Amino acid sequence: MDSLGTKIRRQRRRLGLTLDELAGRTSISKPYLSLIETGRVPNPPSDEKLRRLEQTLGFPTGELLTQAHLQRTPRDVRAVLNKLLSEQKERTEDERQRTQDSGLRTESKTEAKKTTAAVGLSPQSSVLSPINLDDAYLTGVLHQLVESTAANVERVTTNAAPIINRVSAGYPKDFTDLSYPKGVADDYVSCPDLHDKDAFGCRVHGDSMTPKYREGDIVIFSPAASPRNGDDCFVRFGDGQTTFKRVFFETNPSGQSVLRLQPRNEKYPPRVVPSEEVHGLYKAMYRYQRVDEE
Repeated sequence: MDSLGTKIRRQRRRLGLTLDELAGRTSISKPYLSLIETGRVPNPPSDEKLRRLEQTLGFPTGELLTQAHLQRTPRDVRAVLNKLLSEQKERTEDERQRTQDSGLRTESKTEAKKTTAAVGLSPQSSVLSPINLDDAYLTGVLHQLVESTAANVERVTTNAAPIINRVSAGYPKDFTDLSYPKGVADDYVSCPDLHDKDAFGCRVHGDSMTPKYREGDIVIFSPAASPRNGDDCFVRFGDGQTTFKRVFFETNPSGQSVLRLQPRNEKYPPRVVPSEEVHGLYKAMYRYQRVDEE
Protein backbone atom coordinates (compact mmCIF):
# COMPACT_ATOMS: atom_id res chain seq x y z
CA MET A 1 0.00 0.00 0.00
CA ASP A 2 1.39 3.40 -0.99
CA SER A 3 2.16 5.85 1.78
CA LEU A 4 -0.19 8.78 2.30
CA GLY A 5 2.36 11.27 0.97
CA THR A 6 3.16 9.20 -2.11
CA LYS A 7 -0.51 8.85 -2.92
CA ILE A 8 -1.11 12.61 -2.59
CA ARG A 9 1.93 13.54 -4.68
CA ARG A 10 1.05 11.08 -7.46
CA GLN A 11 -2.50 12.41 -7.70
CA ARG A 12 -1.33 16.03 -7.65
CA ARG A 13 1.06 15.39 -10.51
CA ARG A 14 -1.59 13.43 -12.40
CA LEU A 15 -3.80 16.53 -12.26
CA GLY A 16 -0.91 18.77 -13.34
CA LEU A 17 -0.93 20.84 -10.14
CA THR A 18 2.12 22.46 -8.58
CA LEU A 19 2.59 22.63 -4.82
CA ASP A 20 1.83 26.35 -4.98
CA GLU A 21 -1.47 25.69 -6.77
CA LEU A 22 -2.46 22.95 -4.34
CA ALA A 23 -1.58 25.20 -1.40
CA GLY A 24 -3.79 27.96 -2.84
CA ARG A 25 -6.76 25.63 -3.36
CA THR A 26 -6.57 23.93 0.05
CA SER A 27 -5.31 26.81 2.23
CA ILE A 28 -2.54 24.50 3.45
CA SER A 29 0.93 26.01 3.46
CA LYS A 30 3.31 24.90 0.71
CA PRO A 31 6.10 23.88 3.16
CA TYR A 32 3.67 21.69 5.09
CA LEU A 33 2.36 20.08 1.88
CA SER A 34 5.95 19.30 0.94
CA LEU A 35 6.53 17.66 4.33
CA ILE A 36 3.37 15.56 3.87
CA GLU A 37 4.37 14.37 0.41
CA THR A 38 7.90 13.45 1.46
CA GLY A 39 6.72 11.70 4.62
CA ARG A 40 8.62 13.98 6.98
CA VAL A 41 5.72 14.80 9.31
CA PRO A 42 5.67 12.70 12.52
CA ASN A 43 1.93 12.11 12.29
CA PRO A 44 -0.65 12.28 9.49
CA PRO A 45 -2.31 15.66 8.79
CA SER A 46 -5.50 16.57 10.61
CA ASP A 47 -8.82 15.19 9.36
CA GLU A 48 -9.80 18.69 8.25
CA LYS A 49 -6.73 19.00 6.01
CA LEU A 50 -7.23 15.50 4.61
CA ARG A 51 -10.85 16.27 3.68
CA ARG A 52 -9.67 19.37 1.79
CA LEU A 53 -7.05 17.31 -0.02
CA GLU A 54 -9.59 14.61 -0.89
CA GLN A 55 -11.98 17.16 -2.35
CA THR A 56 -9.33 19.13 -4.25
CA LEU A 57 -7.50 16.11 -5.66
CA GLY A 58 -10.61 14.09 -6.47
CA PHE A 59 -10.07 11.19 -4.08
CA PRO A 60 -13.11 9.13 -3.04
CA THR A 61 -14.57 10.51 0.18
CA GLY A 62 -12.81 9.01 3.19
CA GLU A 63 -9.92 7.36 1.31
CA LEU A 64 -7.17 9.52 2.80
CA LEU A 65 -8.91 9.70 6.19
CA THR A 66 -9.11 5.93 6.50
CA GLN A 67 -5.45 5.46 5.66
CA ALA A 68 -4.45 8.21 8.11
CA HIS A 69 -6.50 6.65 10.91
CA LEU A 70 -4.78 3.33 10.27
CA GLN A 71 -1.37 5.01 10.34
CA ARG A 72 -2.15 6.61 13.72
CA THR A 73 -3.05 3.26 15.28
CA PRO A 74 -0.24 2.38 17.76
CA ARG A 75 1.70 -0.83 17.31
CA ASP A 76 0.39 -2.42 20.50
CA VAL A 77 -3.20 -1.77 19.41
CA ARG A 78 -2.46 -3.22 15.98
CA ALA A 79 -1.05 -6.33 17.69
CA VAL A 80 -4.27 -6.79 19.65
CA LEU A 81 -6.37 -6.32 16.52
CA ASN A 82 -4.16 -8.78 14.67
CA LYS A 83 -4.82 -11.34 17.39
CA LEU A 84 -8.57 -10.71 17.18
CA LEU A 85 -8.47 -11.22 13.43
CA SER A 86 -6.58 -14.51 13.87
CA GLU A 87 -9.20 -15.74 16.32
CA GLN A 88 -11.97 -14.65 13.98
CA LYS A 89 -10.38 -16.54 11.09
CA GLU A 90 -10.09 -19.70 13.17
CA ARG A 91 -13.75 -19.49 14.18
CA THR A 92 -14.72 -18.92 10.56
CA GLU A 93 -12.71 -21.95 9.43
CA ASP A 94 -14.30 -24.13 12.13
CA GLU A 95 -17.73 -23.00 10.99
CA ARG A 96 -16.87 -23.75 7.38
CA GLN A 97 -15.73 -27.27 8.28
CA ARG A 98 -18.93 -27.90 10.27
CA THR A 99 -20.97 -26.68 7.34
CA GLN A 100 -19.22 -29.08 4.98
CA ASP A 101 -19.49 -32.00 7.39
CA SER A 102 -23.23 -31.48 7.83
CA GLY A 103 -23.76 -31.75 4.09
CA LEU A 104 -25.01 -28.22 3.62
CA ARG A 105 -23.67 -27.49 0.13
CA THR A 106 -25.88 -24.60 -0.91
CA GLU A 107 -26.65 -21.27 0.75
CA SER A 108 -24.72 -21.86 3.99
CA LYS A 109 -21.63 -22.88 2.05
CA THR A 110 -21.87 -19.77 -0.12
CA GLU A 111 -22.03 -17.52 2.95
CA ALA A 112 -19.06 -19.32 4.49
CA LYS A 113 -17.02 -18.66 1.35
CA LYS A 114 -17.87 -14.97 1.51
CA THR A 115 -16.78 -14.78 5.13
CA THR A 116 -13.53 -16.64 4.59
CA ALA A 117 -12.66 -14.43 1.64
CA ALA A 118 -13.36 -11.31 3.70
CA VAL A 119 -10.88 -12.23 6.43
CA GLY A 120 -8.22 -13.71 4.15
CA LEU A 121 -8.92 -17.47 4.21
CA SER A 122 -8.20 -19.74 1.30
CA PRO A 123 -11.53 -21.42 0.30
CA GLN A 124 -9.64 -24.40 -1.15
CA SER A 125 -7.86 -25.39 2.06
CA SER A 126 -8.11 -25.25 5.82
CA VAL A 127 -4.73 -23.49 6.06
CA LEU A 128 -4.99 -19.92 7.29
CA SER A 129 -3.42 -17.37 4.94
CA PRO A 130 -1.31 -14.49 6.34
CA ILE A 131 -3.30 -11.62 7.83
CA ASN A 132 -3.04 -8.25 6.13
CA LEU A 133 -4.17 -5.84 8.82
CA ASP A 134 -4.10 -2.89 6.44
CA ASP A 135 -6.44 -4.63 3.98
CA ALA A 136 -8.72 -5.68 6.82
CA TYR A 137 -8.93 -2.10 7.99
CA LEU A 138 -9.43 -0.53 4.58
CA THR A 139 -12.10 -3.03 3.46
CA GLY A 140 -14.16 -2.50 6.61
CA VAL A 141 -13.73 -6.04 7.95
CA LEU A 142 -11.83 -4.72 10.96
CA HIS A 143 -14.61 -2.25 11.77
CA GLN A 144 -17.15 -5.09 11.71
CA LEU A 145 -15.00 -7.19 14.01
CA VAL A 146 -14.52 -4.36 16.50
CA GLU A 147 -18.26 -3.63 16.51
CA SER A 148 -19.08 -7.30 17.05
CA THR A 149 -16.77 -7.53 20.06
CA ALA A 150 -17.60 -4.10 21.54
CA ALA A 151 -20.39 -5.52 23.69
CA ASN A 152 -17.82 -7.61 25.60
CA VAL A 153 -15.54 -4.66 26.37
CA GLU A 154 -15.80 -3.11 29.80
CA ARG A 155 -16.03 0.66 29.48
CA VAL A 156 -14.27 2.68 32.15
CA THR A 157 -15.17 6.31 32.68
CA THR A 158 -12.19 8.55 33.34
CA ASN A 159 -11.35 12.23 33.21
CA ALA A 160 -7.72 11.66 32.29
CA ALA A 161 -6.60 14.14 29.65
CA PRO A 162 -4.30 12.90 26.87
CA ILE A 163 -0.90 14.59 26.63
CA ILE A 164 -0.64 14.70 22.87
CA ASN A 165 2.48 16.74 22.10
CA ARG A 166 4.21 19.97 22.90
CA VAL A 167 2.97 23.49 22.15
CA SER A 168 5.35 26.29 21.31
CA ALA A 169 5.35 29.24 23.65
CA GLY A 170 7.57 31.00 21.15
CA TYR A 171 6.94 30.99 17.43
CA PRO A 172 3.97 29.02 16.04
CA LYS A 173 4.71 25.62 14.61
CA ASP A 174 2.69 22.94 12.83
CA PHE A 175 0.78 20.76 15.24
CA THR A 176 -1.32 17.91 13.84
CA ASP A 177 -1.77 15.68 16.87
CA LEU A 178 -5.24 16.99 17.72
CA SER A 179 -6.39 14.43 15.17
CA TYR A 180 -5.21 11.48 17.26
CA PRO A 181 -7.89 8.82 17.73
CA LYS A 182 -9.59 9.49 21.05
CA GLY A 183 -7.77 7.80 23.91
CA VAL A 184 -4.49 7.44 22.00
CA ALA A 185 -1.71 9.71 23.23
CA ASP A 186 1.86 9.92 24.49
CA ASP A 187 0.71 10.01 28.12
CA TYR A 188 -2.22 10.98 30.35
CA VAL A 189 -2.84 13.28 33.32
CA SER A 190 -5.83 12.99 35.62
CA CYS A 191 -7.78 16.19 36.34
CA PRO A 192 -10.29 15.53 39.16
CA ASP A 193 -12.43 18.64 38.59
CA LEU A 194 -12.24 18.87 34.81
CA HIS A 195 -15.43 17.71 33.09
CA ASP A 196 -14.60 17.97 29.40
CA LYS A 197 -14.28 14.78 27.36
CA ASP A 198 -12.28 16.70 24.71
CA ALA A 199 -9.72 18.17 27.14
CA PHE A 200 -6.10 17.62 26.16
CA GLY A 201 -2.66 18.49 27.46
CA CYS A 202 0.58 19.73 25.92
CA ARG A 203 4.13 20.19 27.11
CA VAL A 204 5.30 23.81 26.96
CA HIS A 205 8.20 24.55 24.64
CA GLY A 206 10.03 27.89 24.77
CA ASP A 207 10.19 30.72 27.31
CA SER A 208 7.76 33.36 26.06
CA MET A 209 5.23 32.42 28.78
CA THR A 210 7.63 32.63 31.70
CA PRO A 211 7.58 33.19 34.61
CA LYS A 212 4.15 31.58 34.98
CA TYR A 213 4.95 28.65 32.67
CA ARG A 214 8.32 26.99 32.22
CA GLU A 215 9.59 24.77 29.43
CA GLY A 216 8.48 21.20 30.10
CA ASP A 217 5.39 22.17 32.10
CA ILE A 218 2.23 20.28 31.16
CA VAL A 219 -0.79 22.49 30.54
CA ILE A 220 -4.31 21.07 30.25
CA PHE A 221 -6.65 22.88 27.84
CA SER A 222 -10.45 22.65 27.67
CA PRO A 223 -12.26 23.18 24.33
CA ALA A 224 -15.52 23.40 26.30
CA ALA A 225 -14.42 26.45 28.31
CA SER A 226 -15.15 29.92 26.94
CA PRO A 227 -11.98 32.06 26.80
CA ARG A 228 -12.14 35.61 28.18
CA ASN A 229 -9.83 38.61 27.88
CA GLY A 230 -6.48 37.86 29.47
CA ASP A 231 -6.87 34.07 29.51
CA ASP A 232 -3.92 31.87 28.63
CA CYS A 233 -4.94 29.85 25.58
CA PHE A 234 -3.80 27.24 23.11
CA VAL A 235 -4.23 29.03 19.76
CA ARG A 236 -4.66 27.10 16.54
CA PHE A 237 -4.45 28.86 13.18
CA GLY A 238 -6.15 27.90 9.94
CA ASP A 239 -2.94 26.51 8.44
CA GLY A 240 -2.49 24.06 11.32
CA GLN A 241 0.13 26.04 13.23
CA THR A 242 -0.32 26.64 16.95
CA THR A 243 1.03 28.74 19.78
CA PHE A 244 0.43 29.29 23.50
CA LYS A 245 -0.26 32.89 24.52
CA ARG A 246 -2.35 35.19 26.67
CA VAL A 247 -5.29 36.30 24.51
CA PHE A 248 -7.06 39.66 24.27
CA PHE A 249 -10.08 40.35 22.05
CA GLU A 250 -9.76 43.77 20.38
CA THR A 251 -10.81 45.89 17.39
CA ASN A 252 -8.23 47.60 15.20
CA PRO A 253 -8.62 51.22 13.92
CA SER A 254 -10.41 50.02 10.77
CA GLY A 255 -13.05 48.24 12.83
CA GLN A 256 -11.74 44.73 12.17
CA SER A 257 -12.01 42.14 14.95
CA VAL A 258 -8.51 41.02 15.97
CA LEU A 259 -6.79 38.96 18.64
CA ARG A 260 -3.74 40.23 20.49
CA LEU A 261 -1.54 37.29 21.42
CA GLN A 262 0.47 38.55 24.37
CA PRO A 263 3.52 36.67 25.73
CA ARG A 264 3.96 36.76 29.51
CA ASN A 265 7.71 37.19 29.06
CA GLU A 266 8.17 40.94 28.58
CA LYS A 267 11.13 40.57 26.24
CA TYR A 268 8.79 39.22 23.52
CA PRO A 269 6.44 41.56 21.60
CA PRO A 270 2.74 40.79 21.17
CA ARG A 271 1.33 39.55 17.88
CA VAL A 272 -1.97 40.88 16.49
CA VAL A 273 -3.90 38.65 14.06
CA PRO A 274 -7.36 38.90 12.43
CA SER A 275 -9.91 36.80 14.28
CA GLU A 276 -10.78 34.79 11.17
CA GLU A 277 -7.24 33.40 11.02
CA VAL A 278 -7.77 31.63 14.34
CA HIS A 279 -9.62 28.31 13.99
CA GLY A 280 -9.26 27.12 17.57
CA LEU A 281 -8.97 28.84 20.93
CA TYR A 282 -8.71 26.56 23.97
CA LYS A 283 -8.46 27.91 27.51
CA ALA A 284 -5.72 26.70 29.86
CA MET A 285 -7.26 25.05 32.94
CA TYR A 286 -4.45 23.24 34.78
CA ARG A 287 -0.69 23.45 34.97
CA TYR A 288 1.56 20.58 36.06
CA GLN A 289 5.21 21.22 36.83
CA ARG A 290 8.08 19.61 38.70
CA VAL A 291 8.59 21.05 42.19
CA ASP A 292 12.24 20.05 42.54
CA GLU A 293 13.49 22.37 39.79
CA GLU A 294 14.60 25.96 40.23
